[in-house]
Amino acid sequence: MMNKSLRLATVTTEQTTEPESQQPSADAHVPYAQDAFERWLLFLDTLRERADNMIAHERQGMPPLLDFDYELLMDARTFDRPANYALLRITRVGDDCWEDCVDEAKPPVIVIDPRAGHGPGIGGFKHDSEVGMAMHEGHPVYFVIFFLEPVPGQTLADVHYALRNFVTEVARRHPDKAPVLYGNCQAGWAAALLAADCDGLTGPIVLNGSPLSYWSGEAASSPMRMLGALSGGSWAAHMIADLGDGRFDGAWLAQNFETLQPEKAIWEKYVNLFSHADTERERFLDFERLWNGYYTLSREEILGITQNLFIGNRLEQGEMQLDAHCTIDLKRIRNPIIVFASEGDNITPPQQALGWIAKLYPDTEALKAAGQRIVYMTHETVGHLGIFVSGSVARLQHRTILESLEAVEALAPGLYEMVFDIPSGGAKRKTSDYDVRFVKRDVEDLGFGSDHGALAQVAQISRINEAAYSTFVSPWIKAATSPASAEMLRALHPMRWTRTMFSERVNPWMALVKSTADSVRETRDPLPKDHPAILAERALLARTGESLASLRKARDAWLTHVFGAMYGSFPFATTTQTGQPPDTSNKE
Repeated sequence: MMNKSLRLATVTTEQTTEPESQQPSADAHVPYAQDAFERWLLFLDTLRERADNMIAHERQGMPPLLDFDYELLMDARTFDRPANYALLRITRVGDDCWEDCVDEAKPPVIVIDPRAGHGPGIGGFKHDSEVGMAMHEGHPVYFVIFFLEPVPGQTLADVHYALRNFVTEVARRHPDKAPVLYGNCQAGWAAALLAADCDGLTGPIVLNGSPLSYWSGEAASSPMRMLGALSGGSWAAHMIADLGDGRFDGAWLAQNFETLQPEKAIWEKYVNLFSHADTERERFLDFERLWNGYYTLSREEILGITQNLFIGNRLEQGEMQLDAHCTIDLKRIRNPIIVFASEGDNITPPQQALGWIAKLYPDTEALKAAGQRIVYMTHETVGHLGIFVSGSVARLQHRTILESLEAVEALAPGLYEMVFDIPSGGAKRKTSDYDVRFVKRDVEDLGFGSDHGALAQVAQISRINEAAYSTFVSPWIKAATSPASAEMLRALHPMRWTRTMFSERVNPWMALVKSTADSVRETRDPLPKDHPAILAERALLARTGESLASLRKARDAWLTHVFGAMYGSFPFATTTQTGQPPDTSNKE
């Protein structure tokens, strides 16, 4: 009996001690669970602050988000041909005012921001930016902004003449130096229009991530272009503008950017914020202030952009009629042109930034005969937004461009690639430390493949759909739309309510998140970066991002296949102005 009791006691001891031996491994998960929960609270609190910032910015009238002091010089809303644009003069950088850092012997720089859905400021919303580098190099700097709402009925021609008045005013203030036009993204083609219209302008033009050749490159290189083709052309933008009571909501363009590469714009952005909730808050909020300010375009503007440029490709072909008196011809440009593009840019790939050169000038001799100097520079990896907002790009590429202006103007006519070696720590060193070279290139080497024939068919389909929509559908939508309905649709756009739902003003529960997050910050002791649970979390999140990237690539491949099936061998052909069939697609 005693032995039996002893055996029972032994068994009981073994059964009770085994869980105790496992208890430390179970407790090891408690610090990670606590750390993840605290980071989740900080993550939600950051989204709350982003939403509150967004609402506050809208209530302030959405002023430009510039990291520099400025004064308003001209307001185009008061012009004879009004437009919602204005010219600013940058007056202070940090503690330095205009008189302290400007060399009047240097040409003035006019930075024109893109009106592509977001508000102005992308060229100067932090110190290491295009504006900051230009002021650092001693250039007088002017900045072109635009207001939230367009003037009713505003057209591209109205905007063009407003910009021309701005450039004329800057030239008047600096009579000895022709202004340097710095065009970002869509503002690049606006700068090109200024130099190519019937009056023309002098002074170098810098085109950063700017599309001028909308049909260059095969379809697979531009998923956004394929989506526009498969949706039937410009009628969709027309309908959105009609539903907006004559205004096109820029949130639609921002949504297109995010869905173009969702693994980065949607997943990785938030994963990075959650993973580094203690350190990424301010950087995230700074960028989101710019990214979440959505401006509008008039119905006339969005139709002019889609029909003349992105779908019609009339700018490259010399068919874009600015008004009754002038048709734009890029061959009129005699200004030195500097083109900055990136292989990592899937919104304006190098094909669309550079393809127009070979279209206008069949060979290098033709370019030289025209007396034109074109310099291009490419980045290997940076994305579209990085061209404008990356601090390292500003300190290196944009500073190099500004310091090389005199050398560019001194070049003989021809095509050149700007090449320089990046020493260790080069992004923070002076440009004079680099060996900047201008290497002669041949225009023939810029021959990009294209789906010219297919995209010409897309343009014709778009014209048919647009005519049908304008005749049979648009009048009914206009009659059913009111300012109140347009405002309701604006508020319900996913790019807005997915942000504002985290605001204290909309969601009372976020007040609890705010107070809890404040308490967490006071006592938080984050796990080390090399903690096994943290490493496992990072690996899981990275694999999820890779899966999203694979899905996106599959989507793009499917779009390419459908595009080829629909337009690769369309039953009717189009002709150019000369009556000859257009170039056939490389895919055909």
